[in-house]
Amino acid sequence: MVFEKVMNTIKNHNLIKKGDKIVLGISGGPDSVCLLHVLNRLKEELDIEIYAAHLNHQIRGLEAQRDALFVSQLCEELGIIFFVKSIDIPKYCEDNGISLEDGARRKRYEMFYEIREKTHADKIALGHNMNDQAETILMRMMRGTGLQGLRGIEYMRDGCLIRPILDLSRDEIENYCEEHNLNPRIDQTNLESIYTRNKIRLELLPYMKENFNSNIVESIVRMGKNLKSDSDFIECEAQNVFNDVLEHGESEYGIEIDIQTYSKLQNAMKSRVIRYGIKKVLGDTNFIDQVHIDDVMSLESNSKIDKMIILPRGMFAYRKKDSIILTDKELVTDEVEFCYNVPYNGFIKIKEINKVVQTEIISIERYKSMRLGKNSKGFDFNKIKGGVVIRNRKQGDKVKLAVGSKKIKDLFIDLKIPKEDRCRIPIVLDENGVMCVGDYRLSEDYKVDENTREVLKITFNNL
Repeated sequence: MVFEKVMNTIKNHNLIKKGDKIVLGISGGPDSVCLLHVLNRLKEELDIEIYAAHLNHQIRGLEAQRDALFVSQLCEELGIIFFVKSIDIPKYCEDNGISLEDGARRKRYEMFYEIREKTHADKIALGHNMNDQAETILMRMMRGTGLQGLRGIEYMRDGCLIRPILDLSRDEIENYCEEHNLNPRIDQTNLESIYTRNKIRLELLPYMKENFNSNIVESIVRMGKNLKSDSDFIECEAQNVFNDVLEHGESEYGIEIDIQTYSKLQNAMKSRVIRYGIKKVLGDTNFIDQVHIDDVMSLESNSKIDKMIILPRGMFAYRKKDSIILTDKELVTDEVEFCYNVPYNGFIKIKEINKVVQTEIISIERYKSMRLGKNSKGFDFNKIKGGVVIRNRKQGDKVKLAVGSKKIKDLFIDLKIPKEDRCRIPIVLDENGVMCVGDYRLSEDYKVDENTREVLKITFNNL
């Protein structure tokens, strides 16, 4: 029965192809021992090669050494090439400020991928079972997971991590080991309620089984499968939305999400767009939790323009005027400096900001007869004192507005101009002060009025 179930799981989820080389993670416990024995029986039928990989995490002292010895003896009996690696996990966790569970898992997966690379293997097989699935779903529920988390453990992840015994219950696995005299090792720490998963396994699930549903494990797993179907549909739609949002969204920095398109999406799609963006930058979303996705989603508000959020694994999220940028690079603003004397009739090229500034003195009659574009400004020529210069902003610059003077720094903030763009906005001045701030604001001190006879027209164009 167990053998047939595993065969069906492999076929239904296309986990193994003929000729695959497989690195199999083996702890020496019932799950991994059962998986090793079953795949070894399938070796000829599927034309596969198996490499066993065992990590001695140095948590359990002499017992851990006995686990490693058991694994080596079992692999020798089955004729399977095996790898054993010893790492001081307690020290690693202490040095990195993480839990033993997390540290052991990280180093275990690092070892699997390392061996996969050395052996040129195609897959990494892990011994997660149906009970593990139920425990994982419950644990994620308690952490406030979304639909993606409630799917539970995937049969295949990233095209190489496979779980062939995910449809087997723990009882079926233990009975299989007994039937074939495999005598797996028992990790005594699994029988102690010292970790979250152990408490779920030893206390919560038995309580639910006794008081609410005798088939609670099967029910939770069935729920996970149903939600997976719904999630698959939503993910497919979200991928299409992601592609639309990123139609012109990949930049030299990373992923640039158009804020106008993004803001029209439903929240369910917004969170997935952010997750896909992070995955496109990092390759996966490991250690990116929903709380991090929520933090990035909060950047949608216009009040967050120019804000930056630091995410795990060296990721950054930046809110710009028209976009959210997801990148693994810290964006550094290069300050631009320039200063040019402005002729009264002519033009100058400002190569530092790729602008052409054209000037012309015209009569008030001609000025009134023309319609100035947004990129042109008119000044009362008689109010200008001394020569006119155009330069980048300086600390303390102010411009006279209808309601009083305002620091240009504060004006930029009010206009929601990104920090990296502020040094590129041309400031026009005479000897008395600021005449205008690019094509954004004109000083009240130089405005055309009923006494104006001549007008200095200044036009800003791109090179």
